[in-house]
Amino acid sequence: MTVTEPGPLPGGPLSDEWGTEALRTRVAELLERARIRTRVLTEPVDEADLVAQHSPLMSPLVWDLAHVGSQEELWLVRDVGGREPLRPEIDGLYDAFQHSRASRVELPLLGPSEARAYVAEVREKALDALGASPLRGRRLVEQGFAFGMIVQHEQQHDETMLSTHQLRTGPPVLHAPPPPPPAAAAPPAVAEVLVPAGPFTMGTDTEPWALDNERPAHVVDLPAFRIDAAPVTNGAYAAFVDAGGYDDPRWWSERGWAHRLEAGLVAPQFWERDGDTWWRRRFGVLEPVPAGEPVCHVCFFEAEAYATWAGKRLPTEAEWEKAARFDPATGRSRRFPWGDDEPTPALANLGQRHLQPAPVGAYPAGVSPLGVHQMVGDVWEWTTSGWHPYPGFSVFPYPEYSQVFFGGDYRVLRGGSFGTDAAAIRSTFRNWDHPIRRQIFSGFRCARSVEPGSGPEGA
Repeated sequence: MTVTEPGPLPGGPLSDEWGTEALRTRVAELLERARIRTRVLTEPVDEADLVAQHSPLMSPLVWDLAHVGSQEELWLVRDVGGREPLRPEIDGLYDAFQHSRASRVELPLLGPSEARAYVAEVREKALDALGASPLRGRRLVEQGFAFGMIVQHEQQHDETMLSTHQLRTGPPVLHAPPPPPPAAAAPPAVAEVLVPAGPFTMGTDTEPWALDNERPAHVVDLPAFRIDAAPVTNGAYAAFVDAGGYDDPRWWSERGWAHRLEAGLVAPQFWERDGDTWWRRRFGVLEPVPAGEPVCHVCFFEAEAYATWAGKRLPTEAEWEKAARFDPATGRSRRFPWGDDEPTPALANLGQRHLQPAPVGAYPAGVSPLGVHQMVGDVWEWTTSGWHPYPGFSVFPYPEYSQVFFGGDYRVLRGGSFGTDAAAIRSTFRNWDHPIRRQIFSGFRCARSVEPGSGPEGA
């Protein structure tokens, strides 16, 4: 099944100048776009595939399907709409905190046809709630926040289901055109970009659909540093592998080396060598590893080891965001690297449009003011930062989205991937996962500190 090409999000989905009816129409469009993608991910496989557990790291696809409806019912039908529960007896089955992913296959879940009927009924009632809501006044519905939260939630589970598709065996069922080739001036003319010392605004107070962990906006003052102009490519990472990078503990942290040995890591997930050629399995297709694409499916420890081998390090979360957003000409932090306008197919690889990262240099129009490429889309990028709240953090609308995870064994990832929808990403968006995870669409870029006295700003 081919992925449906989504429309752009012109002018921002929540521009203040939009009237209530225009906002209501836009919210309905975004809800439908998410549902179309959910169908793309659940309709091309048979019932056995939907109810199977393709990895203990992932839920059965049918659980994700009904969970999307359960959350939509909880927030839009019951809370915003004020209606009685449709299926209160299934609430516990689809509470992510009651059941681990590995155990969900054993639950008495709704079957595929019943799950589809349930999410359709919920959507009908949710659209009724949208039509009746003033989208103003109450914080939960102000500028459509609750609806935007559900749009993002469904799109996030769509990306999770896309990861499940990558883990399933069998012939390909998802299809999409290849990403664009590098532009004539690509790859980037310089390997690294200097990010000057000084303050910048991190986080947001103005993005209406931003989640609680992105708030509040606050000033962070950073020393000068250099960051890779593009994500680390498959070709560069293969050089690390071929140089014995997985066999030399010098490049690995103590924890990373222990995990490498325990998990038997020898290359990125889904890679295998045949003679002198590296191959990968991508959504059921076996193909040579494209040297110019950002490397994908590496864990934090693998990214950290590569960076050490290369004489660099991974960026902090604050460094990543400054490189992506900061405009030295104005001193302002942008919504996206290219400006404040929503992503389009010319700016970033998002929305499951291509089913793989695009080659480095494919989106010159999406470059940041400092000259950093492809910071939104393609691959989530590991940072060294743990998962912590910003100063002044306040829970909204519930602690289980962000707060309960703070301080755990997580590392922050930034920027989204080719599987992230435009409605669920911005330069302030924060993702987090365990440092051993690599079934996600994760890559990285490197950074390095600038030594004092090494020239103007370290030049």
